[in-house]
Amino acid sequence: MSNVSSSPDARKKTEFLLDRNLHKSFPVVMSAKGNYLHLTDGRAIFDATSGAAVSCLGHGNQRVIDAITAQLTTGAPYLASTFWGSEVVEKLCKELIDGTEGKLARVYLTGSGSEAMEATIKLARQYFYENDKQTSRVNFIAREHSYHGNTIGALGISGHVARRAPYTPFLMGNVHHVSPCNAYRQRQEGESDAEFVARKAAELETKFHELGPETVIGFIAEPVVGAALGCVPSVPGYLKAMRDVCHKHGALFILDEVMSGMGRCGTLHAWQDEDVVPDLQTIGKGLGAGYQPIAAVLISQKVVNALLNGGGQFIHGQTYQGMPIQAAAALEVQRIKREENLIENVRIQGAYLEKRLKALLGAHPNVGDIRGRGLFWGIEFVQDKATKEPFPLNKGIAQKVHDTAISTPFNMTMYPGTGTFDGISGDHVILAPPYNITQADAEYISQVTSDVVHRVFQ
Repeated sequence: MSNVSSSPDARKKTEFLLDRNLHKSFPVVMSAKGNYLHLTDGRAIFDATSGAAVSCLGHGNQRVIDAITAQLTTGAPYLASTFWGSEVVEKLCKELIDGTEGKLARVYLTGSGSEAMEATIKLARQYFYENDKQTSRVNFIAREHSYHGNTIGALGISGHVARRAPYTPFLMGNVHHVSPCNAYRQRQEGESDAEFVARKAAELETKFHELGPETVIGFIAEPVVGAALGCVPSVPGYLKAMRDVCHKHGALFILDEVMSGMGRCGTLHAWQDEDVVPDLQTIGKGLGAGYQPIAAVLISQKVVNALLNGGGQFIHGQTYQGMPIQAAAALEVQRIKREENLIENVRIQGAYLEKRLKALLGAHPNVGDIRGRGLFWGIEFVQDKATKEPFPLNKGIAQKVHDTAISTPFNMTMYPGTGTFDGISGDHVILAPPYNITQADAEYISQVTSDVVHRVFQ
């Protein structure tokens, strides 16, 4: 393995923080600027993952810092949304609705993607409850190998085997799963996109009838599956087919774009690639770009109408929802994306990144698949390219790729994940750089990624 400085400040095991892994020591970040994280050991790490696909403007953007500072100086970074309104919050919500071209109607602001999914679950149920207090709509359909958050409700919706395992006795029994849309692992030989989509739609239709169509609240999916599968995009036509099954049975079509949305896939919302509008949608990471903890639920007019014609309120609330300081940061992030035409840059640099990754690694015997959209790319590793057999979990392949990447001489982040094959085994890494990278940056990311992969599998 490549060298990491052994100086006392280079890596520290936390003493008081309950960290992600209590047995590991982590490199310590001293500061960050642009695409680079500056460590206490003197190294500069190129952040090719934007953290966890969060820092879409890079680090230390002065415009966003100034917007946060200006809101702080008002003395009202926080307001209790139970009692008060806020101009900056309303401006952000208008910006977000304008970004859907008015196809969605209202915004519910939260502090994290998990909170947004939790709110979505409740709001979806309340939609039917407002129309009929005795409604039989109690079931959700989601997908295997998915991850929608870590609250009990959001984890219950998720199909990620390993993350669910310790909490299975607590999770909702009214969530049912169908297979994901993973063309690399599921497409049959000679099967066209249309045939593949038809098979997926038939599976969802069968699940509706198995449960009783009148009992289903909605179907939940990521348009491009993020950390759980490693940037697996839906096949063209899939989203429309799933929506049509839902609407045929009066159920809601719900999209989770916490990781894949807000420009990451080359359109502001991933569903805009095919103009398949959801009834409810979660957004998160690229909303605040890491400058404030913020996420949201985008809500269709028909769901809003159910509330307006019913009790007039969403029976849910959080202390830190709709904070002015969160909104000030997120509003400036959206303005920068729009004014600097960054989503167009995502498409341009994403296409170049795809071309170079496939040129450098497409023939590698342990690279099974390179897939994604925009600046959201996953690389899946396999023992055997022909059979697509994954590596045993105890080999820790994805983690080895990550550890090698952040060590000298590579000094670049790569986001590791497991469970790609069956929810437990199967390794991938994700690349999700900031939206303002240049072609030279994309070339650098591709070359370092290739060098790291070749080093690990030497």
